[in-house]
Amino acid sequence: MHDASECPGKGAGRPKAADVEARTQELLHIAGTLFLKNGYTKTSLESIARAAHVAVRTIYVKFGGKEGLLAAVLAAKRHRFFRSQPMETDTRPLRDIIDNFAHQMYALITSQEAIDLQRIVLAEAPTNPELAEAFWNSGPRMTREMLARFFARPDIRAQLRPGLPLDLLPCHLMSTITGEMFMNLMRPQHVVDQEKAKRDLEGRLELFYYSILPQRT
Repeated sequence: MHDASECPGKGAGRPKAADVEARTQELLHIAGTLFLKNGYTKTSLESIARAAHVAVRTIYVKFGGKEGLLAAVLAAKRHRFFRSQPMETDTRPLRDIIDNFAHQMYALITSQEAIDLQRIVLAEAPTNPELAEAFWNSGPRMTREMLARFFARPDIRAQLRPGLPLDLLPCHLMSTITGEMFMNLMRPQHVVDQEKAKRDLEGRLELFYYSILPQRT
């Protein structure tokens, strides 16, 4: 099996950057769909290459193998979310920035696609450590690093209670957002009341703000 980049026709020129990007995004979409449908372990590079009409060698060249391909799938999903979240440069009030991030992050991690992926990681990580590593590096680690840069901003630090351990704030905020998410992952038939979930998130955020902001006297 070959792709167009490996078998250029007579007179064919170099593919346009936009076409290459479109084919890459299509490959990532197909790979993500197959990972969710069949699981990471049972999804072979051959099946992905066949569905995407590319050569297996192309996947190795672009991503280094299945682990790298999964990391790229996760990174692409994260990029679509965070391109609207410039926390490092957002000049709005602290609570507006965090509220916006928290509600969008909660919507992201509670989407059915994200839940299915997290269940796959939990189930397969013991026998596929590279799966857990790729998931951590392409999602949670990058998010925590972004939050660390946000809380380290001089204008943000100036609004926080003195003496706060800044290095713990990213984990503190993510725990606030996720709430009982882990327990819900273990109950596949559980139906979440979205209105109650939203109220609960807002209540947890109030506790978060109470713990990090100076209290007025």
